[in-house]
This record gives sequence, C-alpha cells and structure tokens, in this order.
Amino acid sequence: MFNLIVSGRVENDRRGFIMAERVFGYTTDEVKNQFVNDTSIDFQSVLKFPTLLMEEGRGDEVARIAWLSRVTRKGSDYQLDYTIDPDLPKLTNADIDALQSELDMHDWELGTNHWAIKDVDLFEVLFRKSTGKRVAPTVFQLSEKPINPKLVSFMMPFSGQFTSVYQDVKAALEADGYQCQRADDMWVHAHIMTDIIELICTSAVIVCDLSGKNPNVFYEAGIAHTLGKEVILITQSHDDVPFDLRPIRYLDYLNNGEGRAKLANDILARVQAVTNP
Repeated sequence: MFNLIVSGRVENDRRGFIMAERVFGYTTDEVKNQFVNDTSIDFQSVLKFPTLLMEEGRGDEVARIAWLSRVTRKGSDYQLDYTIDPDLPKLTNADIDALQSELDMHDWELGTNHWAIKDVDLFEVLFRKSTGKRVAPTVFQLSEKPINPKLVSFMMPFSGQFTSVYQDVKAALEADGYQCQRADDMWVHAHIMTDIIELICTSAVIVCDLSGKNPNVFYEAGIAHTLGKEVILITQSHDDVPFDLRPIRYLDYLNNGEGRAKLANDILARVQAVTNP
C-alpha cells in the first residue's frame, strides 16, 4: 500500500497540511475500514507506508516520495511531518498521470486536494516504469514471443567439428525433457540474425561455446547477458576465454567421446539447477 497526498499546502521538504475532511478521499471502503473506526484513525499503521506527495496538476510539478513521521490534528487540518527520500529519482505529475491505472487512481485525483490510501505496491509500479524506458535496439528487434521454460539454445560456430558436441549435449538434455535448438535448426525469418535473436529471447538457457574465439558467439553471448538470460559458457581451451569473461564460471571440455559425455552431464546439471530452483 501507499499514501497518495495531493495538497497545495506543502510548505517545504519537511512539513505540509491537508484538510481533515479530505483524509481517505478516493480510498475504497475495504482499505479505509482497515484504518478507521468510529472514533479515530490508526495513523501509526499508515506511517509505515511510502507516501507519494504531490501538488495539483498534470504537468511538470514535482512529485516526491516521502516517509511520514507524524500526523497531528491542527483545527480543521492535519499537519504532516515527513522526510523526502533522497535516494529516489524525482518524478513529475505528468509521470504519475501516465501511471494512473497502475496506481489505482481516478482521472480527477490529480486536480483534487485529498489523502488516499491505495492498495498498490508503489515501488513495483515505479520500477516497471523505469525498466520500460530502456532504449530499444536499432540494429535488430527483440522478440515478443514468450520464453519457453524447456528451451536450451546453443551459440557455437557453424563448423563440422562442433556438430558432435551439439549432438551429444542435445541428446542428454532431450532425454531429460528439454528442447534444444541452434540457429541453423530453424529458418523462420529471411535474415539469420533475426532467427538468432528470437532464439535467445525465447530460450530459458543459452549455451555459448567460446572455442576458437568466434566473434559471432561473443556477440551473441553479450546480447544474452544484456537481456539477463541464463548463460552457460563452455570452451575447449582456457586461452579462448577473453579477459572480460574470465571472472564468469565456464565449463572446459575435450572434444572426444569421454570429454563430450562429461560436458553433457555438466551442462544438464547446470540447466536443471537454473530451471528448477
């Protein structure tokens, strides 16, 4: 929950006032009844919630996140003592206006002095807003298809010496109910890079083989890391792991029957760990 206080009587960064008759306006009866009885308001419980402190308006007025420390009755008003949270970015009324539905606000609330309690996680809504501002790629488009929780994709050079590596690991994973794909297993779009991006976006886990220092694989691993995907790095040689990736754990293997069998078991164990936490 959070307090929504819209008031034109915010004196400074520490104190403001709101008319007593405006307290809990635009608050549902279900929420209101948790804090109000016939004789008093349980302000001690309300103080635990973050407060969105605003003036009236829909433009560049500054909206602040504050924490109430005390509520005191002063005649027909309530005096509000609070602390502005210095660690949170500044917002404007226009920002809040754009989030009305997510914040359970009515269209006219930004133009009315009142104190409401909203049964909404304020910080979750603001976090989604901030992540939503992430710059979209211009070289390619991210896929909007859902993640397949059983899909494991493989980023490795298109070379015959890696085919047996892929086939042996694929057999172990598919025996445990997982699905495996490489970009050359699919042909959905005219441009192969579009298929690769879609594969990365829809996979639960991405295995990247750094053997041979293939620049395409490094590029694809970087995209997967940026998207926050679960990435398993593998290599036939420690020397093929660049400096920036060496702090990240990786699996090394020998490209022979015994080595590929061990690699398959190691990857299966890791995939199981990250998909069944």
